[in-house]
Amino acid sequence: MPNHATSLVSARARASARPAPRPSTRPRRSRSARPAPAAPRRGGGAPTGPLAILAASVLWGTTGTASTLAPAGAPPAAIGAAGLAAGGLLLFLTSRGARSLPAACTGAQRWLLGLGALAVAGYPATFYPAVARAGVAVATVIALGSAPVFAGLLAWATGQGRPSARWAAATVTAVLGCCLLVLGPAVAGHGGQAGGTGIVLAMLAGLCYASYSLIGRTLIAAGHPARPVMGAMFGAAALLALPLLVASGTHWLGTARGAAVALHLAIFTTFIAYRLFGRGLRSTPAQAATTLTLAEAAVAAVLGVVALRERLPGVSWCGLAVLALGLAFLTVPGWRRGWPGTGRRGSP
Repeated sequence: MPNHATSLVSARARASARPAPRPSTRPRRSRSARPAPAAPRRGGGAPTGPLAILAASVLWGTTGTASTLAPAGAPPAAIGAAGLAAGGLLLFLTSRGARSLPAACTGAQRWLLGLGALAVAGYPATFYPAVARAGVAVATVIALGSAPVFAGLLAWATGQGRPSARWAAATVTAVLGCCLLVLGPAVAGHGGQAGGTGIVLAMLAGLCYASYSLIGRTLIAAGHPARPVMGAMFGAAALLALPLLVASGTHWLGTARGAAVALHLAIFTTFIAYRLFGRGLRSTPAQAATTLTLAEAAVAAVLGVVALRERLPGVSWCGLAVLALGLAFLTVPGWRRGWPGTGRRGSP
């Protein structure tokens, strides 16, 4: 019968007689050292990245249709200010950490927050007067079309990377499609002339939109959560929009239709839309985000056909196809490698 105890003792003796392994000076690569994929955030199956930006654009595309349902005589600037004031305060009150965000920011970041709030409040203050002077089509295409260009130039000027050739090609394609889509009726001979003041105001609206998109992305990239950033910027902008609302007139808010329009703009096109927008900015450069929001024009056009029984000429439908191609160029995962800021700086 074999002696298991003796064999066990001999094995232990041999093991103890072996020289101890020398500690390696080379760092061991462990699974934890590898860049882990981003953990899923709370919020269930809510879209992220470019899909969140596109979802926000769908909601923004309902703005024009909703504003047509406002009572006659409601000032356009007051409609936009009402949506921003109510929606911005709702964002601020429901964004955990928005109140303490300024204290957690550096001095330079607090300045950025203030500039972002001014840009947010400046958008309705410039866009709606542009609509009154230049018309819905011209103001929309100039504001939406100039925003990606401003975003790319601002990002380049602030050292956040030169716009890539791939992003530039997608942006040019999307802007061209947006122009054909929105200006199709004018091309077909059903449009009027736009004044110079309206065009300048529309470009200022595009600059405001590009500015607060870039500021929001910068603060989020610095480590601040998206919800407090959006909540703080829009909460401050809501306070800035209140005087504009009061000065423009609030009598229309006392009607059922006026209140319904204001609630829609506050909840859907401000509160929910900018929650999605902030969520998308976590992983989407501001330059690409502003290009993706050109989908707003497509949604507005389709809603006009379906809900308001408007007619689009063939030029507009061709523009819709071109716009979709440009947006797909930025949305498909395999093509996103060309986004500005995703590669080495200065690379095409």
